[in-house]
Amino acid sequence: MAAASRVFAFRDARWAPDPVLEPGAAVRTPQPVPLVIDNGSFQTRAGWASADPAVPAEPLLRFRSLAARSRGARGGAGAETQVGNDLGSPEPLRWLLRSPFDRNVPVQLELQELLLDHVFQRLGVSSQGCVDHPIVLTEAVCNPLYSRQMMSELLFECYQVPKVSYGVDSLYSFYHNRRQNWPCSGLVISSGYQCTHILPVLEGRLDAKNCKRINLGGCQAAVYLQRLLQLKYPGHFAAITLSRMEEILHEHSYIAEDYIEELQKWRSPEYYENNMHKMQLPFSNKLLGSTLTSEEKQERRQQQLRRLQELNARRREEKLQLDQERLDRLLYVQELLEDGQMDQFHKALVELNMDSAEELQSYINKLSLSIEQTKQKILQAEVNIEVDVVDSKPETPDLDPLGSEQSLEDVESINEFEPLFAEEQPEVEKPVAAVQPVFNLAEYHQLFLGTERIRAPEIVFQPSLIGEDQAGIAETMQYVLERYPKEQQAILVQNVFLTGGNTMYPGLKARVQKELLEMRPFQSSFQVHLASSPVLDAWYGARDWAVEYMNREEGWITRKDYEEKGGEYLKEHCASNVYVPIRLPKQAPRTTEALAPSRGLASSAGNPCDQA
Repeated sequence: MAAASRVFAFRDARWAPDPVLEPGAAVRTPQPVPLVIDNGSFQTRAGWASADPAVPAEPLLRFRSLAARSRGARGGAGAETQVGNDLGSPEPLRWLLRSPFDRNVPVQLELQELLLDHVFQRLGVSSQGCVDHPIVLTEAVCNPLYSRQMMSELLFECYQVPKVSYGVDSLYSFYHNRRQNWPCSGLVISSGYQCTHILPVLEGRLDAKNCKRINLGGCQAAVYLQRLLQLKYPGHFAAITLSRMEEILHEHSYIAEDYIEELQKWRSPEYYENNMHKMQLPFSNKLLGSTLTSEEKQERRQQQLRRLQELNARRREEKLQLDQERLDRLLYVQELLEDGQMDQFHKALVELNMDSAEELQSYINKLSLSIEQTKQKILQAEVNIEVDVVDSKPETPDLDPLGSEQSLEDVESINEFEPLFAEEQPEVEKPVAAVQPVFNLAEYHQLFLGTERIRAPEIVFQPSLIGEDQAGIAETMQYVLERYPKEQQAILVQNVFLTGGNTMYPGLKARVQKELLEMRPFQSSFQVHLASSPVLDAWYGARDWAVEYMNREEGWITRKDYEEKGGEYLKEHCASNVYVPIRLPKQAPRTTEALAPSRGLASSAGNPCDQA
């Protein structure tokens, strides 16, 4: 492989704002069709669920689950809120970005309301008054009742939706990828932006008691990769951003089938040269004078000389103006003496810090001489600029008796620029070998990706790489399987299903197969399947479920259910969580013994045990 073919440039793509879509007639007739929202911590996807071919069977909106609220302009304009793709690029606003999620659970409902407003507005749904479309919404595995209660309150109270259904995104993906010969049971491995879940599914229903979560995902991998490269290239600290790290993870990283063996391969210089990727950072190709020709250098000197002459001319004009004002003041005081106004004359001499009229006349003569010299210098400078005399050094101004301070400043400014205007000595006979090597600026702005390609995604299998005291995917998968008898273990491993955006690394399926081969008994069989589209299958599965169950009551929470059973209520279905109602401890009934007559209290007042 040629070296040039392994240099990749960062795209740094800007997000295009989502257009405002007009819903077709098929969305509202004969009845409003469900609106499917995959509410992910990384990305929100929304679209319609309808069997009508006129309705697109794909998500119409896809945007990052982020919002930024500016503080308002100085001119009095109010704060502006931007959501999703309207942000353009996340890096300039990184310190302003807010997400409604804590891990994968929505907790900031005011930000969640901004995301829903954005969805309804861009899909052309009027949210004024009510939203008359049923909502299918994804939620986290074993979602806390408080989070579901707040989400139901937002949907029913704020948007007045007719009914809503909650489901788990990874189970929707499992539902979408089911085939005729697939068993209804399986082990779902879902790895997303914030978390990784191991979900056992038995006979089509989630076994919530044995679900396990690993608090690692694509976000932690991006942060880890950013730290690795910032330590490796401290000179490009600011250029190594999270957005670029996510791009590296999506396009240049892979999962090693055997991590230790793969590290041994990277120790070989030949393997390193053949598999290393170079990421080109943006840079400016304008270099300093090392690559300039003699004509360009001479032109630059002439421009600098002209700027210096103009600077000196402005200083002389300012000095001339100040000296002229001082001379006018002194002549005015001399006129007071000639007019015989002695009191005002002596008062003016005290203000000028002078003692006699002779001292005043001496200052007037020196100042007049200085003004004449400055005028001559200005005229001479104008002549030099017109003639364009650039071969001579700038003239050192004379030291004036009264303007010595200004003259010294002129001399210092010229001395500072004097090395720039030194005569270039012709060296025609300089040999070619004496030419200095050209600095490769493009190579200096390259990031060399070696073992970083496998170290960052490896954290889901070895969390100890980033100091996390957690079990990896293999250990957690083995722990979940061991909670079942051997017969059910054999059923679960026949359908190990991988889904989620963090499972798209090349080599992940082979790594899971290797881990299962090590933990399963000798000559036992297992099958590992990867979702057809790990990112979008959750939305496609939710759409399939909504089309199939649109006219049924199973899985739908109506407004009546919300008012009677509370916001945490959940109607279970094949892709939902398990509903565990809140059980409040019953208060002990007040028996007759507890209501003993107060006549016995006086006799037991002195006994603490009796009081208790």
